[in-house]
Amino acid sequence: MVIKVFLATSSGSTAIKKKQQEVVGFLEANKIDYAQMDIASNEENRMWMRENVPGDKKPTNGIPLPPQIFNEEGYCGDYETFFDAKEDNRVFAFLGLAPPPGSKSNADDDQEDQENKEDDDELPVSEEEEDQPVTEDEEDAPVTEEEEEEEDEEKEDDLEAEDEAEDES
Repeated sequence: MVIKVFLATSSGSTAIKKKQQEVVGFLEANKIDYAQMDIASNEENRMWMRENVPGDKKPTNGIPLPPQIFNEEGYCGDYETFFDAKEDNRVFAFLGLAPPPGSKSNADDDQEDQENKEDDDELPVSEEEEDQPVTEDEEDAPVTEEEEEEEDEEKEDDLEAEDEAEDES
C-alpha cells in the first residue's frame, strides 16, 4: 500500500507549504512509503484529488486545499485530521496502516488502560492492618500525594486534640 500525498510544489501560501512539509517530514521520519502527487504541475492529479475528496470533507467553496492524504484510492484526510491523529498517536490507524513492530497497538493500549484502572481500585484497609508494623521495603517506598495528605490531616487532628486537652485543663 502506498500513501499518496497530494500537494502543490509551487504554492504561494506559506501555511500550505508548512503543512505539506510537516506531513512529508513525518512520513519520511517514520519510513512510511508514500508518493508525492503534485497538483500544481499535473492537471490529472488535481482533478483526481478534487473528485475523490468526500463531499462532507470539502470546504465551503468546494475546492480542497493541499495536503490531502490517501491510502491508494481510499481517502484518509486533510492536514487537520492528520494533525489530530498525530497528536493522539494514531497516525498509522489514520493512514490505514498496521503499526510498526515494537509500537503499541490499540489492543495494547486498551489492555494497559484496564490494568491502570485496576491499579487505581484500592482495597479498603482495616484498622487491624493499619496497626501492623511497617516493613523495611514499605518504609523505603516513595510516599504518594494521597498518603502525604492523610499524614498531614492526622497531624492536624492530633494538634487540635492536644490544644483541646490543654484548654480543658
